[in-house]
Amino acid sequence: MAAHAIPMEKQQVLTGSNASPSLTSNERVVDRAAERRLVRKLDLRIIPVLWILYLCNFIDRANIGNAKIAGMEKELNLIGQRFNICVWVFNLGYLVAGIPCTILFKKYGPRSLCVMMVLWAITVIGCGLVRTWQQLVITRLLEGICESAFISGAAYLIGAYYTTAEYLGRYVIFLTAGIIAGAVNGFISSLIARMDGVSGYGAWRWIFIIEGVLTIAIALACWFFVPPFPEDCTFLHGEEKELMLQRVREGGHNAHDTITFRDALKELSDWKIWAGVAMNLGVTENANSLANFQPTILKGLGYTATSAQVHTIPVYLTGAVVSVIICLMSERFNHRYAFYLLGCAILASGLIIEIVYPRSAGTKYAGMFLVACGAYVAMPISIIWVSINAGSGYKRAIAIAAIINFGTAGAFVSSNVFLFKEAPRFRTGFSTGLGLTCMGAAAATIYFIGCWMINNQRKKGEGETKTEPVSETSEVKKMGWEHPDFRFVL
Repeated sequence: MAAHAIPMEKQQVLTGSNASPSLTSNERVVDRAAERRLVRKLDLRIIPVLWILYLCNFIDRANIGNAKIAGMEKELNLIGQRFNICVWVFNLGYLVAGIPCTILFKKYGPRSLCVMMVLWAITVIGCGLVRTWQQLVITRLLEGICESAFISGAAYLIGAYYTTAEYLGRYVIFLTAGIIAGAVNGFISSLIARMDGVSGYGAWRWIFIIEGVLTIAIALACWFFVPPFPEDCTFLHGEEKELMLQRVREGGHNAHDTITFRDALKELSDWKIWAGVAMNLGVTENANSLANFQPTILKGLGYTATSAQVHTIPVYLTGAVVSVIICLMSERFNHRYAFYLLGCAILASGLIIEIVYPRSAGTKYAGMFLVACGAYVAMPISIIWVSINAGSGYKRAIAIAAIINFGTAGAFVSSNVFLFKEAPRFRTGFSTGLGLTCMGAAAATIYFIGCWMINNQRKKGEGETKTEPVSETSEVKKMGWEHPDFRFVL
């Protein structure tokens, strides 16, 4: 039973997973009122600033879809699959640099998030200044490298301050920034479209330039507000800070953790991480398709360029609301598998509508709502479910980075299966998305059964060999899911 569900003002809490026996049997007495006050303070200090940063991150990543229908396609002669290449090359940078950059984030601290922002904002401005499509490919590749550790770093930072019982809810609220960014992108792009011809630049160039400059300004402003790792926290003092550090010792952050190249390879050899990658890839491909091709699809249904931008807004907003509600339910019931499958079912329903291609543009538009809701429910669950089961420190950081960065390989698929000769039906693209969704559901089932079997084996082993309580050492924390007392959240 989850700790927050026990109706006692003070209780004894085992460190580690909230769902089960943990890495250690050390106990602490919790003042529930004090902990609620602390969590409220953390919510106000940590989530808003990361939310704003992620809003900028997703706007800068997805604005290529808006720029395309604002004149970029014609001016850069993006014939054939050239636009698709510009889309997937971003993810190549993401894939190659993600894990190394996340390790650097863990080493140098959270303010490195702002450094990443300035660097990728420069590449975004560069996208607005290119003269050929080949130059756009290069700037998008560099942008992917600069952005590669941002989401995984922010996810790790959230998990550093919050317990397992609180992690998914806070992460999905953080993730809504990316969802809402899709809506904001459409609105901003429709406004910037009016600048077409200013200073001799087309509207699509101003989309990149203005959004890049805004990102730099926001990164510099947020430098002083990005929270450090818990051990260096300055916004809490006295008993509050001590309570926070007690919670951290039970959570996913290890201030004294170290890692070698061999350790990293060992972590990446674990099948559970790759199950998480498959879960995330199965739904991320569809989310990327929505971000990069929705304006084009809507325009193909008869909407004008500006109207297509505006019509993306309700899709994203609905996806954000539904994802928060369902993920909070998952957290409340301390269960991940069934809720991930629910997201896949909603997503599959929307994809089937798109594949059937009804004559009614309204029905096809409604299918996009289902695609958004399903993808944005399953994505955060796939990431947090595996990461909370990974342990702490670099072990968790590598798990998050692998799932997010290798999971984005779905963009390689989406950018090459949405064939413009099939516009606006894109039967190949939507059919591929449906197949990947089924793959994600299968991977989740394998992960669930595997973790359930390991839990049962370890539970049986408890009865046969009862040992003394394990003291909380850095080595025990580092072992994570390999420790015999660890229990997986299902």
